[in-house]
This record gives sequence, structure tokens and C-alpha cells, in this order.
Amino acid sequence: MERRSFTEIRTNGRRIEGYAATFNSEARMSGFVETIAPGAFTGALAGDVLAMLDHDPSKVLGRTRSGTLRLTEDRKGLAFSLDLPDTQAGRDVLALAERNDLGGMSFGFTVPKGGDNWQGERRTLRTISLKEISIVSAWPAYPDTEIALRSLRHNVDAERRRRALIIAGAKTWA
Repeated sequence: MERRSFTEIRTNGRRIEGYAATFNSEARMSGFVETIAPGAFTGALAGDVLAMLDHDPSKVLGRTRSGTLRLTEDRKGLAFSLDLPDTQAGRDVLALAERNDLGGMSFGFTVPKGGDNWQGERRTLRTISLKEISIVSAWPAYPDTEIALRSLRHNVDAERRRRALIIAGAKTWA
């Protein structure tokens, strides 16, 4: 699974809102530049997406299936609205957000076959299978070297990358 980060968050009572991703903004990865095309999340909005703290599956803050997380696409990107739970993680997020101490937003995803386009060292994400969005308390998460390297080799060894992402996803969701 790959992860990307952004930093727009607002609070409104126990609700936190903002953008988990923005369209057409360049993210500089190790060795390549990536952008997300408008509409990339359209198919993912119908699935069950989790909201977590720091990509930690033991700190679920909400999910689309229960209605505590709402996701929409607009001209700017992937907007979210999250009703924070009255749990320790939820209270921590609210306290940090009110002090403006949160690091930002991040999201975990996979790219289905044909969902990205490469032009030299530029990657455009056109279809994203969204797994989760995360509020990050410190530094927003960028993909580690191993995942970035597999992404960079997409055109050379797509099948190996697909298998590695399946294995990584299985470990993450196990």
C-alpha cells in the first residue's frame, strides 16, 4: 500500500474536516514527481474506507460504512468530514487539532492495473483504490524507499509490484 500526505484540517465541535488529498498538486517522491488527476477517487467513494490516527488500525476514528466518515470529491480534491469518537484517540486528535498541533492528513491506497500513467519520471494517478485516510499527529507519512522504488519500476516489472502490494496489503489488513 502507498501513502501520501496533505495538511488542511479544520475543527467544528467534535467534527474534523479538510482534504485528505488535493488534485493536480505535485508530490516529489524519491526519484519521481506524482500528481492526482481529478476524478481519481470516484470509484473508491462507494467502498468502506477507514479513518485512522497515524495509519494505525488499532486507532480507528471512523468509517464510511457507519457514516462517521464522509468523503466527497470536489474541484479541489478528496474532502472529508469525520465525527470524532469519544475514545482516547478521538480526544487526542481533538486536543491537538484545537491547538493546531496536528501534522496533517495522509491516505493509504493501491493503484489498480491501468490506474496510473507514467511520462518519464512523472506519474499521474487516475484511479485510486482508497483503503484509509489518516490524521497524522507528527509528520505526514510519505512512502518508504521500498514502496517508492516499486512504484518507480512500475513500467519495468508491473507483475512483481502487483504481488508485493497484495502481500503488503494483506499484512496491513490482517
